[in-house]
Amino acid sequence: MKDIKSLVDLIGNTPIVQAKNIDAGKCNLFLKMENMNPGSSIKDRVALQIINDAEKNGDLVKGSTVVEATAGNTGLGLALIALLKGYKAKVVILDKMNQNKIFHLKSLGAEVMLAKSDVGPDSPDHYVNMAKRVAAETHNSFMANQFTNKSNPLAHELTTAPEIFNQMDGDVDAIVCGVGTGGTISGIGKYFEKNNPKTEMVLADPEGSIVKDAVEKKPLKDADYKWLVEGIGEDFLPTTMDFTHLDEVIRVNDRECFQMTRRISREEGIFVGGSCGAAVAGALKYLKTVDRPGLRAVVLLPDSGSRYMSKIYNDKWMEENGFVGPTIELGTVAEIMPSLSTPITIPQETSLGDAVQLMKQHAISQVPVTNGNTVLALVHKRTLLDHAPCRRDLEPLTC
Repeated sequence: MKDIKSLVDLIGNTPIVQAKNIDAGKCNLFLKMENMNPGSSIKDRVALQIINDAEKNGDLVKGSTVVEATAGNTGLGLALIALLKGYKAKVVILDKMNQNKIFHLKSLGAEVMLAKSDVGPDSPDHYVNMAKRVAAETHNSFMANQFTNKSNPLAHELTTAPEIFNQMDGDVDAIVCGVGTGGTISGIGKYFEKNNPKTEMVLADPEGSIVKDAVEKKPLKDADYKWLVEGIGEDFLPTTMDFTHLDEVIRVNDRECFQMTRRISREEGIFVGGSCGAAVAGALKYLKTVDRPGLRAVVLLPDSGSRYMSKIYNDKWMEENGFVGPTIELGTVAEIMPSLSTPITIPQETSLGDAVQLMKQHAISQVPVTNGNTVLALVHKRTLLDHAPCRRDLEPLTC
């Protein structure tokens, strides 16, 4: 049995389970539970590798402060390991991120600063630029910078990938994950390129992110910053992204992500965050495009649902944002109206009874009242009935 001396020793070696209730057709869907890491996310691996390498290089010394820009999980991993190793932590997090992440960061002793989520990478208020500024202003600081740090993909090449390979006995046809820094898929892809090059690497990218267009070499548009799923999607291309090992990018929207997140919890009993729903939703879309019965796909579940109680697992929030209930394709008014050769109107001289009968005949509840070619008013059947409770034929309408 492995000698456990610290929480750090519990990072990695997360289990893989086969999905039993989420229908993958004729394919086999396996879920790697990165939410089982001590910090509840896959980013514990990255944080540990970054800090260990920084210590070896002399970039981190006694009394240092670790600074990072994050969607939350890398910051949490760094804050946890900094705490265990005796360093301070300052974290710049996007203002659209869940409050639970902020509370968690503070509970680990990290200093938290909020950055605008609707500004481009060239803005001084962009969270990466803000973190660089904080690092420059902090004595004895170390900027972790997951977006450029080679330790990020290295963590997955050295740990995540060989775990998957060994747990699946080398028999894995596809690996699917979300994309933020790109470190996960880049590191895993590099390992499998050497050890099982037939394994396909698939990314799930949220609508509004630029990653899919970049991979497909399409003209890049500005990100719209509207996606709500946290931890994946980018408005710039980190240098940690290596597309050379990538086979497919699948677009997913927030609704698909959040509904699948709830399904994973309800149907598989695994309590996960929104990027996990994105990865599984992307995997199912991918599996529909391939005709390979028996295909074995591993999906990485990056984090725990405990950070999303006030959003994804909050019925009211889901309803207010339109993420629950059936998707309704709305047509035009003409499609739901009876086929009419001429518009229905009534002259102002029409009796109340005749007006009511006309509306019943055409299954309508309101009708315009006219004087010649001029529309005088729109009258409701209920109004007519209120004025004619007993008599069918009354005086002409007055408007």
